[in-house]
Amino acid sequence: MAAKDRREELIAAAFRVMVRDGVTKATTRAIVNEAKMPLGVFHYCFKSREELLQEVLARFTDRSTEAARKAFQEGGDLSTRISKSLGAFWDGVELFPGEHQVSYELTHYALRQAGFEELARQQYQSYLEAHQGLLAEAAKNEGIRWTVPVQVLARYLNAVLDGLTLCWLVDRNSEDSREVLRLTGEHLLTFVGKKE
Repeated sequence: MAAKDRREELIAAAFRVMVRDGVTKATTRAIVNEAKMPLGVFHYCFKSREELLQEVLARFTDRSTEAARKAFQEGGDLSTRISKSLGAFWDGVELFPGEHQVSYELTHYALRQAGFEELARQQYQSYLEAHQGLLAEAAKNEGIRWTVPVQVLARYLNAVLDGLTLCWLVDRNSEDSREVLRLTGEHLLTFVGKKE
């Protein structure tokens, strides 16, 4: 098996271990056992456990934002595109709750482990960049401007989605959660201004 394929399998194995057993139990040994590989292969593919966790977070972030990005690009008026994008993100939350729970665990783990703090910063920076990208694309394609700075709107969206996801992981109240998404989309539209 090529090194690239081994890396991919180790990343997938790390996801499985963390979803099933939690982040603290995802030791290097547990991950290679899950992947059915010898321990030496891990050190051949990754410099450290931190590097593997960075890859896990990057894959999670890409996966959780890609569906929203695609839905946003499907067309329709701005209200429809925002609604579709938020809905696509939310479908991912409900389909893969374990992965979203792992993302919170990884954030808290990284903040508490000396030398791992940068993982949490990178994770949230990537979320903010994804939101900023969609907001900038919306402004360009729709010929509008946002009346609030894009970086502030991105942080607002991230805070709402983050909090809503965590709340849903606790109570699994999909109906009320989707209503919050609808309200969020409507609220976002109140920050639309005409291009000058």
